[in-house]
Parts: sequence; structure tokens; C-alpha cells
Amino acid sequence: MDRRDVLKLLSLSALAVTAGPLLAGCGEDRAGGGASGRGVELVAADVPRAAGDEAAVPGVVAAMHATGGRLFGSLGAQTQDNLAISPYSIAVALALTANGAAGETRKQLELVFGGAGIEEVNAGLNALTVHVESLAGEVRKSDGTRTELELDSANALFGQRRVEWQQPFLETLAASYGAGMNAVDWAEDTEGARAAVNAWTAERTRDKVGEILPAGAVDRDTRLVLVNTLYLKAPWEEPFEKSLTQEGAFTLLDGSTVDVPLMRGDEGTADAFARGDGWTAARLPYAGGRMAMTVVLPEAGAWADVEAAVVAGGAADYLDALQPSGVQLTLPRWTFRFHGSLVDGLEAMGVELPFSAGSADLSAMTEEVELYLSGVEHEVFIAVDEEGTEAAAATAVVASLTSAPVLEPFVVDRPFLFVIHDVERGTPLFLGRVLDPRG
Repeated sequence: MDRRDVLKLLSLSALAVTAGPLLAGCGEDRAGGGASGRGVELVAADVPRAAGDEAAVPGVVAAMHATGGRLFGSLGAQTQDNLAISPYSIAVALALTANGAAGETRKQLELVFGGAGIEEVNAGLNALTVHVESLAGEVRKSDGTRTELELDSANALFGQRRVEWQQPFLETLAASYGAGMNAVDWAEDTEGARAAVNAWTAERTRDKVGEILPAGAVDRDTRLVLVNTLYLKAPWEEPFEKSLTQEGAFTLLDGSTVDVPLMRGDEGTADAFARGDGWTAARLPYAGGRMAMTVVLPEAGAWADVEAAVVAGGAADYLDALQPSGVQLTLPRWTFRFHGSLVDGLEAMGVELPFSAGSADLSAMTEEVELYLSGVEHEVFIAVDEEGTEAAAATAVVASLTSAPVLEPFVVDRPFLFVIHDVERGTPLFLGRVLDPRG
């Protein structure tokens, strides 16, 4: 090989969650077709979707908590602001990438999943996605009314036409992730290819992520973009009464106070409660009760210890501690956006070789060009109000050249952490902290 080429490998995951009129539930397998933009040709591998392996799901979920916690800690050390990540999105993005790696490069990427082999990870993520999507559709609320909850995951590849991509790589991503190859011309029509990726992502996130590839993110040397989207739209099981929302004091970490809108819920707004050493937690179910947001509130002076537990992968412990209970909940509205690089956090975990030019081995993608990872970008938008939650996440992996109900008072008037998860498995779709609800 007489030169290095550039691969922009962007595994993008967008999750949108909102209340209000809901669209139809999903679960459709996709092969990345229907992309908008000039010169797009679908050349998906013609293989059936694999069944997945339920036995591999617990390991995948545990890895999401562990890796998500460590990356949350790495990003949190770099900012004093609000922070949110999507452990699910990150896991899918890095699994797609690991399928294109070989040798020691693959082994290091497998550290993201606790060292499990990528074949086991593929089977676990495939089965987990089927489970997550099974939560979608018409759901019955506790008052007997029905509403729609939409939850959908999709993946696609946008690769340089006339590059010979490895057939096993394409077939694995098609079978385990429903991802097909859209042939575009990054070399001669970079803007047309970028527009195709942005249009595909915007369509599947209902325009919550409208331009995942901003100007300058790709160039003539780009060779491949892998896209993952995850979309959820759902109201609370028991919405907050808007007339009860009032301005109230919220104490920041430095001890100062700010006035923010505080929502007040009744007995059904939160359905589970837990108390531990220096913290309390409450779970807010979404419509149908199979998905929820859990809020973890550290006591005054205990913030560092509680956040450290989350960084160590302990978010799952807070979910496990919850017990059915009525909760007299007070919660602020909040909206914020976070963007950061995951490279430092991954390298601190021992995932170093994939980012080393001249040493990384991504030959399972293609043997025509020599590639290495040059960046992993992650962005989350989240907004919480009386009706529900709206959130969007994007992950970009860039590879370049070379009991009996007792109403517990739960007033969230100081910094807190949150997890958006399914109730059965505790899959961490979002993990975040709110230091200042004003964003």
C-alpha cells in the first residue's frame, strides 16, 4: 500500500424522547435505504436479520453501565456544567466500529464491552434492540386510557463507491444491525454525500438531529460514514399538572441559589423510591410503565461520593435499590445540550491502539486503504417538562488516514443525576447530571 487514505467513520446515534401526540410504534428492520441526497445508491448485503442471543443481553447492559460511567467521569472532569451521555448510543457506535477491526485493535475495542468477543456483543445488542423496540406501539396507562409510544433504532453505512469493502464486514452489520451500504462519492461530491447522511439522520430522528455532519466534518478523503439512530417519543405515565408549577429556589454546588420552575407531581407521577447512604432516588415511569427516568438526589455534601459511584458503574445499583412507593415529587424543568470527545476516556480505559496511526488494524473493513480512528464525538440534547422528556444524542467515531404506598417527600432542589432506562433490564439509554436547570 503506497499511501494512506482517510476514512471518516461516523457512528451516529440519535435518541429523541418527547411527550404529546405520538407517532406509530416501530420495530422495522432497515438496511439503510431511502437516503436523500445526490448520487446515493443502496448496495445492501442481502442477508436475513440474525436472531440475537438473550443470554448475552445482561453482559451488554452491564458493560453499558460500566463504560458509560467511566466516560461520564472523564467528560465530567473536563467541565463544571450539566452533562449527559447515551451509553446505549456509545455501545452501538463502538460495536459497529469493532466489527471492522482485527487483531489487537479489535481486542482493545472489546474492552468497551468488558472484554467480551464482538460476536457475543453483536448477538447481545441485536437481542437487546429487539427488546427495546418491543416497548413501542400502543400502550395502556394505569387509568385505562391508551396512547402511542414510539421507539425505533436504525443503522446505515455511507461508503465511497468503487472501494471494495470486506464482504464479511458488510454481512455482519446487515445481519446483526440491519445496516446496508449506501454508495456515495465522498471524493468528488463531498457536499452531496454529507447532505445524504444529514437527510437520512434527520428523517429518522424527526429532525431532532438535523445536521449531524456540520460543514467541515467531512472532506474529499472521507471514505465511510456509519450512522445509528435511536428515536423515542413518549409522555409520562402521570403528567405533572402545569398549574402547580411555580418558581422556587434551586441550590447550586457552590451554595448559591437560583429561581427555576419547579414541577409538583401527585402520587402517580413517581412509582418507586429508594434511600441510601447520602442519597435518595425516585423513578418516574413513562406511559405504559415499561420505561422510566430515575432521578438520584445526593444529600448536601455528598455530591462527590454519589457521582463517583456512578462513574464506577453504580447507576445500575440505584435502579436495583428502587422499591414500589408513592412519592410526593418536586422536580425542576430543565433543558441543555452537551458535546464532547470520548477519545480521552476511551484511551484511559486501554483503548489506545485504534487511535494510533500506522498501528491500528481496521482491515476487516477494507484492505484497499489503511485506517485508524481519529476521533469519537458525542452530543446530547435533553429537555424535561410537565408532559415528558425530549432528548437527542449523536455519537461520531471518526477514522482517518494512516411497599404499601407511603408518600415520600422528594424535593429536587439541588444538583442531581438521572438515568433514562427500560424498567425490565435497566438499559441506560441516557445518563446525566443537572447542576443548574437553567442550562
